[in-house]
Amino acid sequence: MGNHATGPRGPILVARPPATRPLPWRALRRLAATAAALALALVVGACANGSSGSPDGNGQPATLRLGYFPNLTHATALVGVQEGIFQRNLGSGTRLETRTFNAGPSAVEALFSGAIDATYIGPNPAINAYAKSDGTAIRIISGATSGGALLIVRPGITDAQGLRGKRIATPQLGNTQDVALRSWLAKQGLRTTTEGGGDVKVVNQENAQTLELFKAGEIDGAWVPEPWATRLEREGGGRVLVDEAKLWPGGRFVTTHLVVRTEFLEQQPALVEKLLAGQVEANELVTKDPAKAQQLANAQIEKLTGKALKPEVVAAAWKRLTFTDDPIASSLKTSAANAEQLGLLKPVDLSGIYDLGPLNRALTAQGQPQVAT
Repeated sequence: MGNHATGPRGPILVARPPATRPLPWRALRRLAATAAALALALVVGACANGSSGSPDGNGQPATLRLGYFPNLTHATALVGVQEGIFQRNLGSGTRLETRTFNAGPSAVEALFSGAIDATYIGPNPAINAYAKSDGTAIRIISGATSGGALLIVRPGITDAQGLRGKRIATPQLGNTQDVALRSWLAKQGLRTTTEGGGDVKVVNQENAQTLELFKAGEIDGAWVPEPWATRLEREGGGRVLVDEAKLWPGGRFVTTHLVVRTEFLEQQPALVEKLLAGQVEANELVTKDPAKAQQLANAQIEKLTGKALKPEVVAAAWKRLTFTDDPIASSLKTSAANAEQLGLLKPVDLSGIYDLGPLNRALTAQGQPQVAT
């Protein structure tokens, strides 16, 4: 029965291990199948927990994280969030989380880090993201807005040469308005540097700060998106020196489009299509009912910034904006060429930057014509 040994209180019984016998082959198969099933469950659970587009394993809804700016050039996003259009299209099984930015490069950093899944941004940050990742990180999946970017200056400045020695602001180095300003100045024979030197001193700062510094006389102008251009005019006493729309054929150029992390697009195609269904619906509202859209966009800006815009500012800025699901690809190529000439971008092949298949399916589902791929 067992071995005896002597302890401090006398003999103790030490159990003898039973003899081991090989398990029957059927038992071994059952154990192997159970282990495989357990391993598969662990893998699936880990994938679910590690993806923002999957349930978190605790019965919580999936999450789609969307970025946009508190600018009227992002009115599609402002309206889509404020009116609940995105959330409604995503459905009760997905939670929409939003995050706002001042300029595209910051939004791209959030995409690269995985902090957001998709964002509304301008063309040049999207180009930079595509180039820096060797064409792997992002895809443009829809247009949103054309127009609404202007160079506003002090009344005494009447032409490009009047900018020599002046301080002109843009939202961020390498963002869409920054490239537009530097490219336009170069064509006027005026040099700029990324350090703020040259014939015209370009300073990069947040749009709200630009307005305050313009009113205080510390900068001489700014190339900014709406509503900041109109605010510089009305609140700062500025004048339009350049309406960017007049620099493009037919006045059409992409100001804002929707981009997504390529990994998210590949892993969560259904969520991307639902997001695009919301994009199309929101843009239709913006286009067909501008009065309501202006109210919704302004309400969202108030939530984000703590202060609503004056309705007359919104109405004036709205006239400079065109809302379209078409990403206007031809203008993207020109923007890339401008950035290359400025030394802000190495030559890049943009042939794979668009994936418009999901957008066209969303357009078809809502009875709208497709955009060219």
